Amino acid sequence: MVIAVDFDGTCVTHEFPNVGKDIGAVPVLKRLVEKGHHIILHTMRSHSNGEIGNFDKNGNPIERDTLQDAIDWFKKNDIPLLGVNENPTQKRWTSSPKIFAHLYIDDAALGVPLKRDPQLSDRLYVDWEKVLNWLVISGML
Repeated sequence: MVIAVDFDGTCVTHEFPNVGKDIGAVPVLKRLVEKGHHIILHTMRSHSNGEIGNFDKNGNPIERDTLQDAIDWFKKNDIPLLGVNENPTQKRWTSSPKIFAHLYIDDAALGVPLKRDPQLSDRLYVDWEKVLNWLVISGML
């Protein structure tokens, strides 16, 4: 299966433009890859290109490449990506810009289990223990 995974609030806590804290995504994502599933990073983070760069929540420009920070997080955690903000295989059969995946894991998606730990973050984030349980029950892991 192809699985599109958001980054902020999904793989790590919400701390954009910084990379947030660990919330338990790494072992689950690694198990998915070990089972033969493919991960696509599906995020609003972007590369800085000098003209239209990254902006913080107040509209102030951010100098660094926040998309590369997320890509580096996956590399650091030895989680290979099929694509970044695109599914390279779909270009063979559609020109649609919507990323094709069989499953989307995103803290903004309806039905994705969330949790709050005020010691870790002031915002809700994905509950990876419940995601793992669902993946096991569904037969994906």
